[in-house]
Amino acid sequence: MPLTRSKSLPATENGGSDSGRSVAGILYKWTNYGKGWRSRWFLLRDGILSYSKIRRPENVNLLSPSEDLRLIGDISTDRFSRMKSCSGRSRRKHHKTIGIVHLKQVSSYRESKSDHRKFYIFTATKTLHLRTDSRSDRAAWLQALASTRGIVPLQSISGEFSFVSPKDLSISTERLKKRLLEEGMNESLVKECEQIVDSEFSEVQEQIKLLHEERTKLLNALRQLEMANLEAETSGIHDDVYELRNLKYSSLPRGKYSECSTSASSDGKLEFEDITEEDDASFHDTKESFSEPDVGSVHTHFKRRTKLPDPAEKQRGVSLWSMIKDNVGKDLTRVCLPVYFNEPISSLQKCFEDLEYSYLLDQAYEYGKSGNSLLRALNVAAFAVSGYASTEGRHCKPFNPLLGETYEADFPEKGIRFFSEKVSHHPTVIACHCEGKGWKFSGDTNLRSKFWGRSIQLEPVGILTLEFDDGETFQWSKVTTTIYNILLGKLYCDHHGVMQIRGNRQYSCTLKFKEQSILDRNPHQVNGFVEDVTGKKAATVFGKWNDSLYYVAGDGLNKGSASLLWKATKPPPNVTRYNLTSFAMTLNELTPGLEEKLPPTDSRLRPDQRHLENGEYEKANEEKQRLERRQRMSRQIQESGWRPRWFEPQGESESYKYTGGYWEARDDKSWDDCPNIFGEFTEEVVDCA
Repeated sequence: MPLTRSKSLPATENGGSDSGRSVAGILYKWTNYGKGWRSRWFLLRDGILSYSKIRRPENVNLLSPSEDLRLIGDISTDRFSRMKSCSGRSRRKHHKTIGIVHLKQVSSYRESKSDHRKFYIFTATKTLHLRTDSRSDRAAWLQALASTRGIVPLQSISGEFSFVSPKDLSISTERLKKRLLEEGMNESLVKECEQIVDSEFSEVQEQIKLLHEERTKLLNALRQLEMANLEAETSGIHDDVYELRNLKYSSLPRGKYSECSTSASSDGKLEFEDITEEDDASFHDTKESFSEPDVGSVHTHFKRRTKLPDPAEKQRGVSLWSMIKDNVGKDLTRVCLPVYFNEPISSLQKCFEDLEYSYLLDQAYEYGKSGNSLLRALNVAAFAVSGYASTEGRHCKPFNPLLGETYEADFPEKGIRFFSEKVSHHPTVIACHCEGKGWKFSGDTNLRSKFWGRSIQLEPVGILTLEFDDGETFQWSKVTTTIYNILLGKLYCDHHGVMQIRGNRQYSCTLKFKEQSILDRNPHQVNGFVEDVTGKKAATVFGKWNDSLYYVAGDGLNKGSASLLWKATKPPPNVTRYNLTSFAMTLNELTPGLEEKLPPTDSRLRPDQRHLENGEYEKANEEKQRLERRQRMSRQIQESGWRPRWFEPQGESESYKYTGGYWEARDDKSWDDCPNIFGEFTEEVVDCA
């Protein structure tokens, strides 16, 4: 067998093309976090790249003696020589091939920009991350790949693609009109025919518009996927996690043979890699699909928690009926209910749960910026519905904040900063403000409750406002929530009513939350439509508030062509009796270094809530009773001239506006004017600070 040792020069400088030769050598392939980079024997022959494990020097796949073999790299040559020296003393064993890539079907290959030894081979289903021993070895391998027919260097899809816009399509009825007139038809009948043709063309144009939008979305997703691959090695991410944002076009199965996941590179940065059959299933954070980034992934230097602390005590059940029976004739507003009926988050934090799917607003901003106002309105509608998904199975009430209590949420991995404050005790009003990527979300809420014997009805009062940087705004109010079977039966909640999402430009949306009946086999339904300023239906939406939302163009008669707008995330594996979502579990967490940055009014510092989260129920009850006494002083404090610190009332409308300055005060740790509302107090002293 003719053997050539490559000095690792490009083939054109080493005696011509490699198109008719076989190329072999040792490359290092990324496997998984448990094993890292592993050496593999690679063989390039007839447009097929195969590789196998190397357990002993003699266990490499060789060619027949008549074939021309070119070795790349000194280590490869040394291994080959050792194999030849051993062949006379022992029988040569061929280790089975564990991976094959047909290069004629390969999409592309690319060299690494951050490591002169690394390069990548991209196929339709996987990405091979490979490393050589030197820059020259990499150049030789790339030249060998280039000489194989059908493989081309990676071409970027970041450039502009020319799509035919529906606005550019037009038809003329002049020939039809002329022909009909020649046949003797009267003018009115000809005009009616023209109108029929125009109407049919409008339908076709609407379908083309939808296809155009879907194609644009797919292209944007592909661009995002490309950027994720290209930027992973230069983004400086060192947190062992890299995830792609919200691509709805992939559904990758979870398990041993998932072919797309995240991996660490040799320089500690994270990139996409493949998990093949050779690799053990020691990689555990492969996602079922590309979705909204896992909380605590990209921009944070820590991983947010995925479960609550284990309870320190065993909790005793409490009967609500016995609570009511034992307090007959008493003022129930002065009865301190035990923490058994609470979940370990406050109403301030629960407001932030509405932002769990904030990526919908990011998408809405991008669609509007690109001129697609309809998809912007549809994503806003999906966002308004998504806030109810976390209420499924949540039967415990959040803590009622103290007057002046606040909550901040800085989630750089989601690109948002949220802040809320209890601005009034009587009536109870919570104001919030959130800033995202090209948008601001704000509102104030006040719940009016009605007790109907077996159920409690909660009527939200207040307006939520979403404002984009380009000036387009949407406003809406929440629908009614009813909690059923308070005393007997299985406790559950339902949302019902009509939600009007009013836009200040081209589109508005009407959503109807259907009230669940006793025999309803299809609960949680939401139906509605988006209409333009003329009242014409532009799209129809339908779905379930606890699961997903879809849309179709026009009046929605053809639901078979519906497109997904939003889908709720799956419940966490670590379910507690509170039924918190994975996102909700992170809201009361004191992440590393956070406590010293918070004002003394933040909900995370509330002792009864913290004890409940830790499962210290006796301490939680004691602290709750103590703070309830301060809560009853709140009306007196408010009437004595107390004013909210970060929001101001807007005239007589009972609405509040964020005045700004919180995050600046946080940077300076300037909390001198923020009282310690959770500390000790005397009922004779009224603090109006």
